[in-house]
Amino acid sequence: MEQQPTQAPGGGVDTTVETIFRIESPRIIAGVARIVRDVGIAEELAQDALVAALEQWPRDGVPDNPGAWLTATAKHRAIDLVRRRERYARKLEEVGRDLSLSAPHHVDEPSDPDDIDDDLLRLVFTACHPVLSAEARIALTLRLVGGLTTPEIARAYLVPEATVAQRIVRAKRTLAARAVAFEVPYGPEREARLGSVLEVIYLVFNEGYAATAGDDLLRPALCEDALRLARVLAELMPKEPEVHALAALLELQESRAAARTGPGGEPVLLRDQNRRRWNRMLIRRGFTALGRSNAVGTGSPGPYALQAAIAACHAQALTYEDTDWPRIAALYGALATRVPSPVVELNRAVAVSMAEGPGPALEIVDALTGEPALRDYHLLPSVRGDLLARLGRTAEARAELERAAALARNDRERALLTDRARDLPGSWPGDAVTR
Repeated sequence: MEQQPTQAPGGGVDTTVETIFRIESPRIIAGVARIVRDVGIAEELAQDALVAALEQWPRDGVPDNPGAWLTATAKHRAIDLVRRRERYARKLEEVGRDLSLSAPHHVDEPSDPDDIDDDLLRLVFTACHPVLSAEARIALTLRLVGGLTTPEIARAYLVPEATVAQRIVRAKRTLAARAVAFEVPYGPEREARLGSVLEVIYLVFNEGYAATAGDDLLRPALCEDALRLARVLAELMPKEPEVHALAALLELQESRAAARTGPGGEPVLLRDQNRRRWNRMLIRRGFTALGRSNAVGTGSPGPYALQAAIAACHAQALTYEDTDWPRIAALYGALATRVPSPVVELNRAVAVSMAEGPGPALEIVDALTGEPALRDYHLLPSVRGDLLARLGRTAEARAELERAAALARNDRERALLTDRARDLPGSWPGDAVTR
């Protein structure tokens, strides 16, 4: 079942319901899953609360705290469900003491100094259980925690929608059939799930940082959730260098948020951003986290440490012209070796174009044009178009930018690409991927 409300009479209220549900659904699902112990049922109950809002809010008005209303409605329905199941009689007594919904449902778990009472983090670790394939973990977590629809996940991960839908359905069934505990695990089991957890937190942040589809470039609530989860993990696992590295990366990326859009929500490219609007507190936090990663790490840096180092290069540059593009290109080269990916290679091409010129970069991009995963990826023709423009091949550049605009699903990005195609010459590839 998609996390998209069905339109009903009510106009602006329906839009309000859709917006609030999209923001609040991860927390609602997490809170309900702690009661019913089944993420599939939790998602259905969250949808039930959405339907109730679509029915009641147009008639009664939007509540003062709509997120709390949705959460309370979903939790009450969860409690009713538990009551109807005799085998949950003992659990019902615990849940019944919490009808005020002011505190999370008590769960009998081993006492541990590293324990944490955070439903959203529990949801992430549950969705990343090793009984699921790596692909299923990612799809399910993006769905439940990121609030992404099946088409958005397919777009973000460059796979067919039907494949994503099957992964999500099978993942829910597997978790239910195996009676997977809704918990943050301990010791080796926690470490075994860590890679998947870090990956999905990063993907949730990316969807907030550059929304796959829709009217807005940014979805700040997703960035906030991902950043909070990364910070919690850094406290929970202080000796894991990649945990600190991910926190550093997200802090540094989020530091640019205020400068990335204009007054009307239009994208502001990196070279044009007012760096005085970059959040210096987040930059300091990012460098502190990166320092912790380096301090506890041994051997060569991991993929998040390399990406955080790239973000640090941007954060250190007082102006766009001061950016250390040769170092960024080298870091992308190391990242491509550590985790080979056509998207990483595309980013490397952008850095190479700024460090060495458009010619060498175009060779890298042309080698990617046959990659099946990038067939419908709008940033590939976007980068190629900008490189062609710098080489004076304007007609080819315009065609590539128009193709990129046609592929873009986000309205803001589509408008930006259309404008750049129209205004040729004068584009810069350093903005095509780096935002």
